[in-house]
Amino acid sequence: MKQEAGDITGKVSIEKKRIEELTARLTSFAAIKEEIKRFDFLKAGPVQLIEVILAGALALRASDIHFEAGEKESKVRFRVDGLLHDVFTELPPMNYHSLVSRFKLLSGLKINIRDISQDGRFTIGVGDKEIEMRVSIIPAEFGETIVMRILDPASTMVGLEALGLRPDDLVIVEREIAKPNGLILNTGPTGSGKTTTLYAFLRKMNDPEMKIITLEDPIEYRIEGIEQTQVNNESGYTFANGLRAVVRQDPDVVLVGEIRDLETADIALQAALTGHLVLSTLHANNAIGAVPRLVNLGVKTVSVGPALNLVIAQRLVRRLCPDCKKSGTVSENLKVGIKKFFEKLPARVDREKYKDFKTHEPVGCEKCNHIGYKGRIGIFEFLEGGLKLEEVILKEASEISMQRLADSQGMVTMQEDGILKTLVGETSFTEVESVTGKIEWLA
Repeated sequence: MKQEAGDITGKVSIEKKRIEELTARLTSFAAIKEEIKRFDFLKAGPVQLIEVILAGALALRASDIHFEAGEKESKVRFRVDGLLHDVFTELPPMNYHSLVSRFKLLSGLKINIRDISQDGRFTIGVGDKEIEMRVSIIPAEFGETIVMRILDPASTMVGLEALGLRPDDLVIVEREIAKPNGLILNTGPTGSGKTTTLYAFLRKMNDPEMKIITLEDPIEYRIEGIEQTQVNNESGYTFANGLRAVVRQDPDVVLVGEIRDLETADIALQAALTGHLVLSTLHANNAIGAVPRLVNLGVKTVSVGPALNLVIAQRLVRRLCPDCKKSGTVSENLKVGIKKFFEKLPARVDREKYKDFKTHEPVGCEKCNHIGYKGRIGIFEFLEGGLKLEEVILKEASEISMQRLADSQGMVTMQEDGILKTLVGETSFTEVESVTGKIEWLA
């Protein structure tokens, strides 16, 4: 459903000017909580409260808004930089249910249906851009629960150089996306930044002389100059059927939102082997798990090696707030651990950048809402394709054999990439461990 910029739908009107004014003012959790606390439910309607909540979420760069029904009081929470934060925990049930009804109207959902899940969306205009709100509603013990995903185009307008790739990794990426054919896979869980990364690749490749087509579920963000298509499982336009049709459109580059089954995997590999550069995502825990995952889907190993150019695995870690982070103490034991860490890294990693390393810790200030972190950055690992990969896959496509190959390539793991980012003050050891697990040599 697409709405005019100043009006989310014809059923429930929300003033664009009001949203913009609130967004400029509600720049902290404290300000939003105070605004809601002062809210007069008797004088003002649910639309005004919706304005406050939406504006606050946009101002704080939230990725999701959670509305959770309780027996006596319901709550509103924002997910910011991957973590949930309470915004308001004392919402009376009557007012909560009124909010749910309004959001159903906004999203084109059925108000009188409360015992099954419903999905919808609406668009809101802020400034010169339109932000899509994707809505999921499920029945719960004390009423319906809503989660709204905020799809702000600005959040994926990230250039290749701004993803957080080290210079040596950036060289690999630029080399691989310049190739005329092959398969590039990006692996990681939901919310790990895979879409942002692949969109950055597409923007780098976007050229009037090239035909780039995407097949997505759904289209999350629009990219000018690229043909974007969307699967529709109800009508039978699946990833497999869609990809089969897309390769007949004479594309140079194809982005497939996700490889979920054998049929899609086979078509993607065949396209990569017949003159197309194919980008896609795959659910695997790390880069070395991608090939075994494809084999588990039923793909023939003889097809994987020649087609696969690059496997990327990534996670997101929170950035330390630049305004309040503080230098930590570097103990002698830590110096020894870091020295040994650098000895194991491949020669392509520039040591000069880290020679005056420091560790930093979060503090918290007004600029970061007293969290200590502001924004996120990617940590990456690469498994490169080539003849050695082909040989290994034909012999044994297991994680153990892939790990041996990665070691011989000099792979910098996601954890190691996170440690390097810690040593230049971008994040913290605590944050890296929360995403990648315990750093063995860190006391």
